[in-house]
Amino acid sequence: MIKERLILKEIEKYVDSPEAIILTGMRRTGKTTLLKYIYENTNSSNKLFLDMENPVNRKYFEEENYEKIKKAFEFLGIIFSSRPYIFIDEIQFVNNLPSVVKYFIDHYHVKFFLTGSASFYLKNLFSESLSGRKFIFELFPLTFKEYLLFQDAQLKIPANMGEITPAIFNAIIPVYEEYLFFGGFPQVVLKEHSEDKKRAIEEIFTSFYQLEVLQLGDFRRNDKIRDLILLLLGRTGSKLDIQKLSRELTLSRQTLYEYLSFLEGTYFFKTIRPLAKGIDGEIRKMPKIYACDTGVTNHFAQVGRGNLFENSVFQNLRLKGDLRYFQRKSGAELDFILDNHTGYEVKITAHPSDVSRIENLAGQLKLKDFFVVTLNYSGLNHVIFPFLL
Repeated sequence: MIKERLILKEIEKYVDSPEAIILTGMRRTGKTTLLKYIYENTNSSNKLFLDMENPVNRKYFEEENYEKIKKAFEFLGIIFSSRPYIFIDEIQFVNNLPSVVKYFIDHYHVKFFLTGSASFYLKNLFSESLSGRKFIFELFPLTFKEYLLFQDAQLKIPANMGEITPAIFNAIIPVYEEYLFFGGFPQVVLKEHSEDKKRAIEEIFTSFYQLEVLQLGDFRRNDKIRDLILLLLGRTGSKLDIQKLSRELTLSRQTLYEYLSFLEGTYFFKTIRPLAKGIDGEIRKMPKIYACDTGVTNHFAQVGRGNLFENSVFQNLRLKGDLRYFQRKSGAELDFILDNHTGYEVKITAHPSDVSRIENLAGQLKLKDFFVVTLNYSGLNHVIFPFLL
C-alpha cells in the first residue's frame, strides 16, 4: 500500500484542470511512486503511463510531425474523442517534450502528468514553452509529519505546545532524533536496520552523482564538483564564502557559481538570502547554505548536532513559504525568517536569555511573531519543539 505524501492533496485540486501537472525534485524523493498512485487512481480507462528511462518509449517522441506521435498514442490505446490522461515519468530524457506537451494540450486537450528530477532543466525548458499551461509541484524528502506516516507510528502529535507534557515530549523526541540522524528519503525511512539505512543513503548519493552530475551536468572537472559537494555538506547552516571556496578548490569564481547553480537547481543544496532591511553590505552578500537531507549530511560530513538540527528545521520550514535569515555585523542573528513575519532561532537547549534576545531582535525587525526551536524540553514562552513545525 502506498504511503501518501502531504503534497498529494494540493495536486488533487488540479487533476481536472486543463494545465499539465509537473512534479519535480531530487532523485529518490518518491516522484515516480506518486505519479503511479495518481495514475492508478485516475477514474478513466483512457490513460497511458510512459517511463522515459526506457529508450523504447523515447522513440515515440522522435517524430518531427506531432501527428505521427498522435498515431503512436492511439496505437498504445489512447482515444482522442474523449479526454486522454497521459503520464510521463523522467521527462528530462526527452528534449522536445515541452513542445509536444504544448501541442497536445492546445489541439487535443490532453491532461498531462509529468515528472522530472532536475529543477534547472525543467525551468529552462518549460518556462516559456508551457507558459500558462502548467502547474509545477516540488517534492522533497519527508517532513517529520510524513516520516511518522511512513513509519506507521502510533504517536499522536498534539496540536500546540500547551498540550505537550514532559511525558509526551519524551515519547516523541527519540523518534525525531532518528529522523534527524537518518533523514527523510523514503527508501531510507522504510528500511528497518541502521546498516540498511546507511547503505540506502550511499546508494542515493551514488545515483545523484552518476545520473545528475556525470550525465546531466557535463562538467569538465567532475572531481571538483564532487569535492565541492563534500565541502558544502560539512558547512551546512553556514554562510557561503565564495572567495575562500574558490581558493580551496582552485576554481574561478565564475565556475564555482556555475557549480553552485547546478547543485541548487538539482535540489542537492539550497541557499537562503539575508533579509534586506537594515543589513550592512558585507553580510548582505553572503547566503547561507543547507543540504537536501540531514541523513546525507550526517553520513558524509558528520557535522555538529547543532548544524544538523538547524538543517532539519530548514527542511521542515521550507515548505511553508519564503525563508530568509538575519545577521548584524555585531553578531546578532535570527536563523530563519518566514515570509517576513515570523522569526525562528534554532537551539539545542532554549534558555531565557535566548528568548529575550530573539524577542528584542524580532521587535527591531517588526516581525509579527518569533520562536526558539529546541531539541530539549522547555516550558518557556515562545519556545517550540521541531515536531510542531
